[in-house]
Amino acid sequence: MSRQKQKSSLFLKTMLLLGMAFLYMPLGLLIFYSFNKSKLVTVWGGFSTRWYLKLMKNSEIWNAALLSLKIAVVSSLAAVVLGVLAGYALARFKRFRGRTVFAGMVSAPMVMPDIITGISMLLLITQVQSMLQGVYSGAGEWQRGFFTIFLGHATLCMAYVTVVIRSRLMELDQSLEEAAMDLGARPLKIFFTITLPLIAPAIASGFLLGITLSLDDYVIASFLSGPGSMTLPQVIFGKIKLGLDPQMNALATIMIGIVGTLVMLINYLTMRHTVRREREMAKLHAMALARDSQ
Repeated sequence: MSRQKQKSSLFLKTMLLLGMAFLYMPLGLLIFYSFNKSKLVTVWGGFSTRWYLKLMKNSEIWNAALLSLKIAVVSSLAAVVLGVLAGYALARFKRFRGRTVFAGMVSAPMVMPDIITGISMLLLITQVQSMLQGVYSGAGEWQRGFFTIFLGHATLCMAYVTVVIRSRLMELDQSLEEAAMDLGARPLKIFFTITLPLIAPAIASGFLLGITLSLDDYVIASFLSGPGSMTLPQVIFGKIKLGLDPQMNALATIMIGIVGTLVMLINYLTMRHTVRREREMAKLHAMALARDSQ
């Protein structure tokens, strides 16, 4: 029996290593070739940081990166606010008129192809612009750009944030909220004092997920962007169509470093917050047991 367990453990470890290698070897090769001296991306010509120095002087890429970062942060914040409200409504209010339709509409951007979302958002924005032209003569000067991309990305990210928040709320013990209600606390105070701190890790996860989705999106941004509002994925895709550029390896390496650092930092803070909450709950439980025993 022990020999079978050893074989099973060895097989699982081997599969894990192969899976990790399949996932992370391409990233390792990308980082390795970002220090390549040669202009040919796949041919090693010696160690050099020339492409990092050249990337630092590329204003087009940095302007696109700054625009993408601004859109990602703002759209993720909006998605978190809307997602928390939608997730709370779906998790706490079991029955209300139009609940099925509301749940379907909230999750629709998550399951619908991005090209459909981009086309529908473009048609909506064009229709609103044509309506505004009849009311305000200066509306024709309004162009697609930051605001339109923000609307598209907030719509997309809200669906994912809602799922994360709803799942967290469904697994929470409602005894604390019910106890606060019995003590006379109002629903708004219960939400900000009890519920919101408990779902804080889920909110942080949803915010990071929204930033990742926004920075990664190309299809929706291509429909909603205008002149002078090219996001980073659009710039990268445009350059790759002309041939592999070693600067893209350097840019990808920088992005991997930033994202990896943020993920590890958020995981550390989330685990620390969870451990602290568990200790506090255990202490309160012990105090309650001691009081009941007296």
